[in-house]
Amino acid sequence: MIYILTICGNLSMVILVAYSKILHSPMYFFLVQLSLCDIMLTTDIVPILCHTVLYQTVSISFITCIAQYCIFVISECCEGLLLTVMSYDRYLAICMPLHYASIMNSMFCMKLAMIPWLLSVCTMVVTTTSIAFLQFCGPNIIDHFFCDVSPLLKLSCSDVSLVQTELVFLSVPVLFLPFLFILFSYTNVIATILKIPSITGKQKAFSTCSSHLMVVFLYYITLICMYDLPASGQPLNMGQSSHLAKTLSLLYTVGTPLMNPIIYSLRNKDIKKALEKLISTNIFMF
Repeated sequence: MIYILTICGNLSMVILVAYSKILHSPMYFFLVQLSLCDIMLTTDIVPILCHTVLYQTVSISFITCIAQYCIFVISECCEGLLLTVMSYDRYLAICMPLHYASIMNSMFCMKLAMIPWLLSVCTMVVTTTSIAFLQFCGPNIIDHFFCDVSPLLKLSCSDVSLVQTELVFLSVPVLFLPFLFILFSYTNVIATILKIPSITGKQKAFSTCSSHLMVVFLYYITLICMYDLPASGQPLNMGQSSHLAKTLSLLYTVGTPLMNPIIYSLRNKDIKKALEKLISTNIFMF
C-alpha cells in the first residue's frame, strides 16, 4: 500500500505539473525532478523489501545487489542536490524578486536540473567501482533490507579503510556543502521575510518555502544521523544497533518519498487549484 501510494503521489505530481499551465514555473520544474528521484528510489528498494518481508530469506546475486546500490546512490544524491537547487530558487524568488525572471530562465533551469543528475552519476561510479573490486569471502548474508554501503563493507574480507575514507570525502560535496548552502539560503530568506511590513506579505512569502523546509529537515537529519555522526569511531549504521540503522533507513528510503508529494500538495495553493481544475475538467469531459 505504501509503495502504491508513493508511486501514485509522485506520478500525480509529474502529470499535474505537465498538465497545468499555472505550474509551469522553475519551482515546479524542480519539484518534478524530485518526484522522479522518489519514484526511482522507492521502486529500487520497496519491491525487494516486500519480498523479503513475505519470504523472510531472499537470495540476491552480487550483480543485482550492486545494481540496487547504484540506483540508490543516484536517487539519494540527486534528491539532496535538487533540494539545494530548490533552496537557491526560493532565495532568488524572495531575496531578488526583480531579477528572478531574468536569472531563472528556461535554459538556466535545465542546467540546474542536469547538474544534480550528473554529479549523482559520478558519485555512483566512484563508490561502486571501489566496492566492486572488494573481495567477499562469505557467509554473504546482508543484515539489512537493501544493499547499502555499510552492510556490504561489513561482509568484505578486504581492507575497506580506503573505501571508508573515500565515502567520507564524497560526503562533503554531496551532503555537507549542500546542507550549508541551504542553511545560508534560508537564513537570507527568513531575514528578508522579517523585513516585509505587512503580516499578509510575510505569510505569503513564508508559505512558498515552508514545505521545502519540512522536506529538507526530513531528508538531511536522517542522512546525517545515518552516515556521518560518529559512534565508536564508525558511522552510525556500523557502530550502533542494526535495528536503529534499519529504522533510519526506512525513514529516507520509504518515508521521505511517500511524504514529499503530500507535504508539497497540502501546503501549496497552486497545486490544489491545478488538481481541482484537472478533476473538474475530466468529470466534465466524461
